[in-house]
Amino acid sequence: MTSRFTELVVDCRDPERLAAFWCAVLDFKVIDRSEGKVEIGSWVPTVEEVRARQMPPTLQFIQVPEGKTVKNRLHLDVSPIDGSTEDEVTRLLALGATTTDVGQGSDRNWVVMADPEGNEFDVMRTLAP
Repeated sequence: MTSRFTELVVDCRDPERLAAFWCAVLDFKVIDRSEGKVEIGSWVPTVEEVRARQMPPTLQFIQVPEGKTVKNRLHLDVSPIDGSTEDEVTRLLALGATTTDVGQGSDRNWVVMADPEGNEFDVMRTLAP
């Protein structure tokens, strides 16, 4: 018996806003939405495909009443695929991200950022040729 990693759920105040931000960051599409919930992904999952093999997980944004208060215990890492890390940081800032300090120091080769609700994520080295 095994399980599959199918969704990563993010509590937030505004699921539509965060889904739009992360769709722009990752080139994902909205694949499901309902009252207080938006799910995005790079593919539309079917039960049969997920049961057959490990597939990329989706992101779900669930509305909660409280705001974020402490550093994330879990975060996403993203890697630019067609530009430099610096160019990607500039693009993400224009989308509404901010740079943030979680004690990472200045000698790191990644950039710590936060999405519009303050959830930290890292921009890693570029994968561009």
